[in-house]
Amino acid sequence: MERLRRYGFIAGFLVVPVTLYTVFVISPYAQAFQITLTNWKGIARTPEYIGLENFVRLWNDDVFWQALRNHGVVLLVLPLVTIAIALFFAFLINLGGGQRGGVMRGVWGSKFYRVIFFLPQVLAVAVVSVLFKAVYRPDENGVINGVLIRLGVEPVGWLTEPNLALGSILAVMVWQAVGFYVVLFSAGMAAIPKDVFEAAALDGAGRFRLFFSITLPLLWDTVQVGWVYLGIAAFDCFALVNVLSMDRGGPDGATSVLAVEIYKEAFTYSKFGYASAMGVVLFFLTITFAVMTLRVTRREKIEL
Repeated sequence: MERLRRYGFIAGFLVVPVTLYTVFVISPYAQAFQITLTNWKGIARTPEYIGLENFVRLWNDDVFWQALRNHGVVLLVLPLVTIAIALFFAFLINLGGGQRGGVMRGVWGSKFYRVIFFLPQVLAVAVVSVLFKAVYRPDENGVINGVLIRLGVEPVGWLTEPNLALGSILAVMVWQAVGFYVVLFSAGMAAIPKDVFEAAALDGAGRFRLFFSITLPLLWDTVQVGWVYLGIAAFDCFALVNVLSMDRGGPDGATSVLAVEIYKEAFTYSKFGYASAMGVVLFFLTITFAVMTLRVTRREKIEL
């Protein structure tokens, strides 16, 4: 009786959040899977079911494959570069100053640097996009091209050249993300007992050895989580691409990603069934990446 009463008490607290989650999260997912099997244009009350035709069309769609290739580039570069930079700065902030007074310390002004690195996270993605739209302007009013013109160099079409556009947007993504992971990795390093670093320093370990032999192995779980988050961000870069790129994914599809194509198919061409099929593919790609990353990067936990 006591157990039944306890479970009833717990269920009473869970019923509202579970109901809200089911209505606003699970239900839209289920509807998206249903819409993929139709040619619904967002108007008809009873859409016509066409089976797997939307997925067959996806298979033969060059724009879809171009978007997937762009995702592959972002998925490779964004986590790798962001984590490398964030680990470097986090190590400097926490341990880069070496041993002073018998205690491992960060570089001078490390608390100030934490605030500076985190500032881009305070800005909304739309604000970041508009900011870098001005930075990348192709004329003398652009921040970068203005400097180049004054130096006598021809201005560069950072967002208009197909070979440069995706890289330019990737640079913005790294700039915005790196501050959060500096703080995340700094918190992970702060949780590692200082005695470990101090003992290694007394044994003559340099900064290079401290990082690769002690810090990185003990911080691996945090790096793993960061890699998954950044991989998901690579599949969800709609806002930056939508604002920064030419014609939402241009030039010539050089910056096209699935999220932008979903938006265009649904709200520009009113092809909600086809857009939902893209959304389902994106959903499974994201889930597959997260699961594979967690399995491949799994390591034995190091006990201190």
